[in-house]
Amino acid sequence: MPSFDIVSKTNLAEIDNAINGALKEISNRYDFKESKSEIKRENDLIEMISDDNYKIDQVQQILRTYCVRRKVDTGFLEFQKIEDAAGGLVKQKVNIKQGISHDISKNINKDIKSSKLKVQVEIRGEEMRVSGKKRDMLQECIELIKSSNYSIPLQFINFRD
Repeated sequence: MPSFDIVSKTNLAEIDNAINGALKEISNRYDFKESKSEIKRENDLIEMISDDNYKIDQVQQILRTYCVRRKVDTGFLEFQKIEDAAGGLVKQKVNIKQGISHDISKNINKDIKSSKLKVQVEIRGEEMRVSGKKRDMLQECIELIKSSNYSIPLQFINFRD
């Protein structure tokens, strides 16, 4: 029976490459000369530190630019509120969203059911499996999901006949 998986995962190695490129640009830019700007990643959390709100906004834009260059969807990045840090600096935390939340998977399932496509949807933790008798039905299902606007980027993997 043909099937495919719906996931929401990002390549952390590419995010590391984007961070390294952003750090290199920050060290070379004139407006960041003698600035204490830095970007660090631990697991699914990025922490940006800079001198003031203007510079942290610039660091954020540089990071987004390098993510786009590395073909990482910036929808995976969830920017938190800017906070004060020690030494008169400001910091901002960025969550890297991984996986499909239970609420979004329920919405996807509801949308597929309401479309009357003859497919079965199975929620498997943070990913979903869709299976059906015909390949055409699965392709229609993918188009339906792509046309709907969910708050996270989705990928379709493991398409099997």
